[in-house]
Amino acid sequence: VRWMMYWIVFALFMASETFTDLLISWLPFYYEVKMAFVIWLLSPYTRGASLLYRRFVHPTLARREKDIDAFLVRARERGYETALRFGKRGLNLAATAAVQAATKSQGALAGRLRSFSMQDLRSLPEQA
Repeated sequence: VRWMMYWIVFALFMASETFTDLLISWLPFYYEVKMAFVIWLLSPYTRGASLLYRRFVHPTLARREKDIDAFLVRARERGYETALRFGKRGLNLAATAAVQAATKSQGALAGRLRSFSMQDLRSLPEQA
């Protein structure tokens, strides 16, 4: 549970850092403060990640639980529909490619068979 709290808080920190880095990275000792914050999150003595998770993240997730569940259901349905659509499209492309390859190779096969004349076939040695 402790590691789960850490990784959730760290992921939120990394996501927010993407935008804040552009705005405040010019401040003196910015990177040192950021490194100290990550160590504070990770430290078993300070339990910073547990503190932030229990005070901010968990109450927010608990308030939004129904919305999150509804979003996951919609995403699952859309994902299934999208997979079916792309699967059908892929099968259609594969079938079209197979038909085109068959028609091209059939022409080559017919050309080879036409190259044999009846005289060529009669000259083959007969096997008993």
